[in-house]
Amino acid sequence: MTQQAPTSAMASSSADAARAAEIAARNDALRRDRLGGHVVMTAAVAAMPPDTLAAVILALRRFDAFTAENDPWGEHDFGAFEHAGEHFFFKIDTYADASLTYGAEDQLAPDVVRVLTLMLASDY
Repeated sequence: MTQQAPTSAMASSSADAARAAEIAARNDALRRDRLGGHVVMTAAVAAMPPDTLAAVILALRRFDAFTAENDPWGEHDFGAFEHAGEHFFFKIDTYADASLTYGAEDQLAPDVVRVLTLMLASDY
């Protein structure tokens, strides 16, 4: 049996998967370790008691429940989790540069700045 040469569609799919994996790695670095961007929160989250807020941030950092249903592009740029009966969302947006004026056309460009927003689901 002979092996088929890769088609351009297969190569494109492989490149897309590698690109998504790199974006996911950068998003994970921000979510887990606050590397490569900024982490902000809504006023409702910021108003939580310090011990609750610390536990929520720890839950955010530990989040890894990405599935094909909640992360269809494999970029780890959104998540939902529950802590102490409250539902939380996080969303990672990418900006072209540190001015945070325009969205990034290329999420892997060298000047891209990521911003993770942590919110209560009711804030959305």
